[in-house]
Amino acid sequence: MISLRTSGILLHPTSLPGPFGVGDLGPAAYAFADFLIASGQSLWQVLPLGPTGYGDSPYSSYSAFAGNTVLISPQLLVAEGLLNQNDLPLAEVFPEHTVDFARASELKHELLSKAFINFAADVAADGDSPLRHQFTEFCLRNQSWLDDYALFISAREARSGLAWNDWETDLARREAAAVAREVDRLQTEIEAEKFSQFLFFRQWSALKTYCNARGVALIGDMPIFVAYDSADVWTAPDQFKLDSEGKPEVVAGVPPDYFSETGQFWGNPIYAWEKMRADGFQWWIRRMRAALTTYDLVRMDHFRGFVACWEIPAGDQTAERGCWVDAPGSELF
Repeated sequence: MISLRTSGILLHPTSLPGPFGVGDLGPAAYAFADFLIASGQSLWQVLPLGPTGYGDSPYSSYSAFAGNTVLISPQLLVAEGLLNQNDLPLAEVFPEHTVDFARASELKHELLSKAFINFAADVAADGDSPLRHQFTEFCLRNQSWLDDYALFISAREARSGLAWNDWETDLARREAAAVAREVDRLQTEIEAEKFSQFLFFRQWSALKTYCNARGVALIGDMPIFVAYDSADVWTAPDQFKLDSEGKPEVVAGVPPDYFSETGQFWGNPIYAWEKMRADGFQWWIRRMRAALTTYDLVRMDHFRGFVACWEIPAGDQTAERGCWVDAPGSELF
């Protein structure tokens, strides 16, 4: 077997130029793909594409499965007829060389709300529309994570961004009656969030197909840990080392070194590896399957953590008092 050397560029889509305050999956993404092709490159590596939480970091996401809807291109929505050209802002002024995540997020949320309203109106007029069938198929195919994620985001937004552990106790603990009540109360918002996820993966898939057809492979990025305030932890708290109140017992980081005298305190909850081992690592299998559907190749971030995790007492402020605890990486892989 002959192994060929390859080269490419690492670029997160938010760094692409564009008129809406943040790079997205629209015309500039296709122009960058064309640049890679013209330059003889065959790899485009991206950082995580999940919905960002605290600090707008792609390594602090509300979900290990969902996509960041801020990356949806309004221009492509206009081309599909989900928005009108006059829906797009004419006089918005964003920084020329930096991303304005807060204003871009507000703008995209407003535009996606309009796109959903237009979609719902079209479906009411023609319930047999191809887009409706594609959306239904997407929801069924991704039901294992999409239902919980859409409910999580909708409930969070209904509470002005309050983290799930500060919700009403019965909903925070996912008691059946509380979940059913919230699903009934937020039906429209949940459907709209599912539609936004559909649009993200539809645009990403089209871009990936364009790149693949021209010899460019997409390298994704999978952070080993997830955020505490995420659909993943809220939905499956037994998969993490949490106390009886649902709060982390220990959190992730790395020990002191030449880079930092006090270590790095990341704050992510640690996996309950014994529980994961007991069901054959099903959560990880679903996560890996989703990643390998989304990307051609996947980079595992903090691979060291699959051998052992630096566990820090949750009440600490630095990583100094942590300790290495073995992780079953060999079994998992």
